[in-house]
Amino acid sequence: MFVVMGASGNTGHVVANNLLAQGQKVRVVGRNSAHLQPLASKGAEPFIADATDASALAKAFHRADAAYVMIPPNIASQDPLGYSGRVSDAIVAALQKAGTKNVVALSSVGAELPSGNGPVAGLHNLEQRLNQISGANVLYLRAGYFMENTLPQVNPIRQMGSSIGPLRADLKVPMIATRDIGSAAAEILLNPTIRGKQTRELLGQRDISYSEVAVAIGKALGKPDLKYVQVADDQFRAALVQMGMSEPMAKLLLEMTNALNAGTMRALESRTQQNTTPTAYETFVAEVFVPAYQQQKVA
Repeated sequence: MFVVMGASGNTGHVVANNLLAQGQKVRVVGRNSAHLQPLASKGAEPFIADATDASALAKAFHRADAAYVMIPPNIASQDPLGYSGRVSDAIVAALQKAGTKNVVALSSVGAELPSGNGPVAGLHNLEQRLNQISGANVLYLRAGYFMENTLPQVNPIRQMGSSIGPLRADLKVPMIATRDIGSAAAEILLNPTIRGKQTRELLGQRDISYSEVAVAIGKALGKPDLKYVQVADDQFRAALVQMGMSEPMAKLLLEMTNALNAGTMRALESRTQQNTTPTAYETFVAEVFVPAYQQQKVA
């Protein structure tokens, strides 16, 4: 039995679908029954639980051979690190009670830092807490910058004719499609070779800058002159809050981008075949970004 947290999210639904495709018994955990229905229709067992509820999660992990765990996003939280801490505590207590032996945990590049890395500090805490479970084999998948993080560029491109953000235009970051994270996690769960606590970075197809992001988007949209403009932190924070993000979460995200700009938050592994994933940013633009852009136009 495999248990997948965040099963209706970007990475979790890929993990669950890949396991189901291999004929595995899968229990999918989420907050919304309707969102789990597509997986239930494929044979998954849906389980409704709040990620901060240790008792419910212990029931979800009951008799599980392996689990995929993660901290579901909560961008409206007024205490983001407090929230992630409560989720981490619930996950660890539940895994200990259930006695689950093999765990893959979604983490991030930069999670070795205890602070100064924005919301990734919450993932550092998750790793430290999971380290305390004796007898469990845990792999921390430290993923790069999600390609999906560029989807909010749809609005400024439409409204301002440019791509904007707080990262340096020339800063190359390891950028990864979330579906590649899900595929890697499922492969590890299906072929467990984890012994003890291990870390593995996932660095996407290549390192890419926001200037290159703008070129790729512009080419796909028929806007060859599209440029990326780095904006001041205060301006970007206001834009994030206007999108529905809490002020504390927006400040944490800017702390993370400042750490990226300064080079204090970066990949530790050299790029290898093992930590390089297949989806190029141009593929993501064609298959995900352009449809999102066109859908907003229709709306």
